[in-house]
Amino acid sequence: MFYEPKDGHDLPHNPFNAIVTPRPIGWVSTRGANGVDNLAPYSFFNAVAYTPPQVMFASTGVKPDQVDAKDSVANIRDTGVFAMNVVSYALRDAMNASSQSLPADQDEFTHAGLEKAQCRTIDCPYVAAAPAVLECKLSQIVPLRGDTNTMIIGEVTGIHMRDDCIKDGIFDVSSFSPLSRLGYRDYAAITELFALSRPDDTR
Repeated sequence: MFYEPKDGHDLPHNPFNAIVTPRPIGWVSTRGANGVDNLAPYSFFNAVAYTPPQVMFASTGVKPDQVDAKDSVANIRDTGVFAMNVVSYALRDAMNASSQSLPADQDEFTHAGLEKAQCRTIDCPYVAAAPAVLECKLSQIVPLRGDTNTMIIGEVTGIHMRDDCIKDGIFDVSSFSPLSRLGYRDYAAITELFALSRPDDTR
């Protein structure tokens, strides 16, 4: 099968997201200028640079109670900061609950039954139970093609790791089974690891 996206695919559901998989989930926490906290998962998310460490996520769509954005983007635009919470398998239901479209004045932490903690380098909450959290200061807001597509790039200014996830000096992802987004309604938890050495690896 071949199709050009501009012409459509004639399938029951868009296969694009199922092709670009697995995708890490950026669970973005923000605090609005009005003091209301927000939490939402984004699967267009990744790390993009080491030095200084930087991450990106992209938001698609808008909310009727925000101006040309969803709550996360609107809050970041107003405050210049956000936190990226890593989603473990144990937090899958809370993550899913936080994806519900709620009014801008409602707190998804409360809705999902999650305990908050306070970031150290920025004025922002984070998920206390998350295996790792990246505190971020806004670097760029990049409009993407399309009416409601926006990319946020942030510089990581603080990193939290749960002590139980550090084993023999490494951050051990097998200790919490990170969740990833597949296509449609499908997710996957990482439970098996294998190592490959690069051909020019001298270690």
